[in-house]
Amino acid sequence: MDGWADAPETLDRDIPRVPREFRGVWVATVENIDFPSSRRLTPEEQQAELRAIFDLAQALGFNAVIFQVRPMCDALYASPYEPWSEYLCGVMGRPPVPFYDPLAYAIEMAHARGMELHAWFNPFRALHRARQGGVDPQHIARRRPDLAKPYGRYHWLDPGEPEARAHSCRVILDVVERYDIDAVHFDDYFYPYKERLVSGYLIPFPDDDSWARYGQGKTWRARDDWRRHNINQFLGEVAAGIRRLKPHVKFGISPFGIWQPDHPPGIQGLNSYVELCSDSRRWLTEGLVDYLAPQLYWPIERERQSYLRLLEWWLAQNRQRRHVWPGSAAFKVADGTPRAVPAQEITAQVRLSRRLNRQGGNIHFSFRVFRHNRGGLSDLLQQEVYSVPALVPASPWLDATVLPAPHLEVGTTATLRRPVAVWQTDDSRPVARWCIAIQTGETWELQIQPAAQRQVALPESARAVAVWPVSRSGVEGRRAILWRA
Repeated sequence: MDGWADAPETLDRDIPRVPREFRGVWVATVENIDFPSSRRLTPEEQQAELRAIFDLAQALGFNAVIFQVRPMCDALYASPYEPWSEYLCGVMGRPPVPFYDPLAYAIEMAHARGMELHAWFNPFRALHRARQGGVDPQHIARRRPDLAKPYGRYHWLDPGEPEARAHSCRVILDVVERYDIDAVHFDDYFYPYKERLVSGYLIPFPDDDSWARYGQGKTWRARDDWRRHNINQFLGEVAAGIRRLKPHVKFGISPFGIWQPDHPPGIQGLNSYVELCSDSRRWLTEGLVDYLAPQLYWPIERERQSYLRLLEWWLAQNRQRRHVWPGSAAFKVADGTPRAVPAQEITAQVRLSRRLNRQGGNIHFSFRVFRHNRGGLSDLLQQEVYSVPALVPASPWLDATVLPAPHLEVGTTATLRRPVAVWQTDDSRPVARWCIAIQTGETWELQIQPAAQRQVALPESARAVAVWPVSRSGVEGRRAILWRA
């Protein structure tokens, strides 16, 4: 369009920074917590429900969804290794008919809205206490009962068995290779939380055989040290496999929020280092993960489990400068129990995370709280803390490449008799999303758009427009800027 020309370099310095913050929400499929809401939904109803989840997540300002795809050695996607989840269609091993792939559909929904999709796996839980049907013959608990062992109300893959670790690693890396996910995500379940009989007797985890074969009398004196080694070895293999297949894919873990009591001093609660054999501090200090999301499910001012003091402690462990995005207990908002907190507690935690960690963020458990706007929390996110769009913080250690500026033009379309900015780029270099800055008067308006969207309508009063790419690792590229000459 006449009157638009390349802007002087000095204008680039006037463009404000795009906010950076991780705004994640867990979508749990185990026990049908968040999706699907019923095992009796048709595939069409399930897809409509997924679309509604992503529409609302986008409207509330979230930029990432953590979608549970493997609750108990089953799959909410087409897996060559494990059966379809009973949480999807009511029967383990039964695919959706007519067919669709929930993970592929969720990825499509997320990326069309400029959001990330993190695939959430439970690496060692084999059967859940809440399962209702039979166990499919292809499930590992049926095929390899020597690897999937009953423990209390569950079955667990034994992390001490090399074949069990290899199976889970193979399952996870298959998803990394075949699906366009943005991250692999684990929660706090590695070795299980301790189970007791009604009498109070502590049930020992059934790994005597693997301990005798692979641990006892070799390098390890204490079984718990060997167990922690098993988990660390497994995590290292997963991380290395992700890097080999798709270096831009992040690896994140959300452990129990307390590493050990008295870290920091005065903190009390479950000792995850001992009870769960999870050396979560090591995963962060050694940079094994790209992000750690400790589950800080307590209020800011709670003395013995203070959100504030625990977050400060976790940030102090971050020697490799990875991401720390704590989990927040949205599920406690107005839940009708003595533990209930007001919605303002969660927004205060978001603001605190911002103050302590410039490239921080939060992940909220779980989506159904926002679907029902419990305690008005959805309103507060949309109107207050998440009212301005934000990019996911960059992970330059994965890939620091700065993408080139697109070719930018301003014209008009047949349907819009107003200026429209249109751009093209070299598609050989994947773009995750686009940043747009539009100047009217002395004010700049920032927008974030999905990778597939390559035009934006401009107000008649626009004086300048800038467009630049964001890479899969979150690094901002070079800007193309036009102004009214």
